[in-house]
Amino acid sequence: MTAKRQDAIGVRQPAPISLALGKRIKQCRHAIEKSQETLAFEAHVDRTYISAIERGVANPSIETIANICHVLGVTLAELFEPLGKVSLAPTGTRRANAATPPEIKRQRLR
Repeated sequence: MTAKRQDAIGVRQPAPISLALGKRIKQCRHAIEKSQETLAFEAHVDRTYISAIERGVANPSIETIANICHVLGVTLAELFEPLGKVSLAPTGTRRANAATPPEIKRQRLR
């Protein structure tokens, strides 16, 4: 399926920061010669979740990223440092808030 086709049918594309983070985690994992399964076990997550992170389709919590950093033997700063040039601009569209705000009645303070 092409990227245009995926966008047309509503499949969300991973954000550039998610793709870059996944690539960086995979790079660090390969540098210490760990499998996804070993990294997942030691970081207390499922192997399929590590795979999703590395592909940029998962959005891990900072706690999960910290656990992964601990296992990889890198600091958060070391993990994110090479990502300094990745765009942080929002991607895609946000869902509109369908809730109607309550009417606010203001009274003068006397």
